[in-house]
Amino acid sequence: MDAISEKQHAHQLIDRLPEAEISTAVRFLEFMLLDPAARTLANAPVDDEPITEEEEGAVAEAREWFRHNPGIPFEQVVAELGFTLEGVQNQRDPA
Repeated sequence: MDAISEKQHAHQLIDRLPEAEISTAVRFLEFMLLDPAARTLANAPVDDEPITEEEEGAVAEAREWFRHNPGIPFEQVVAELGFTLEGVQNQRDPA
């Protein structure tokens, strides 16, 4: 089949789906359109390691800092590191 007939076939299959299955099909198609890095993250296993006391302390310290200080805008961090926001947004995973 050529690309056009493949698309037509896909449309026909979608048209035959029960209403209850449409949202699942849409999520699957959206997943297929993710960039490879986003797809890898979406498929990554859940981090089920217990949180250490050191990590809990670091989170508590960060929360306390934010109680007394404003956050730093992402754009400012990018600029201070010598990058442009456009360059960061257009960065692609080399894999």
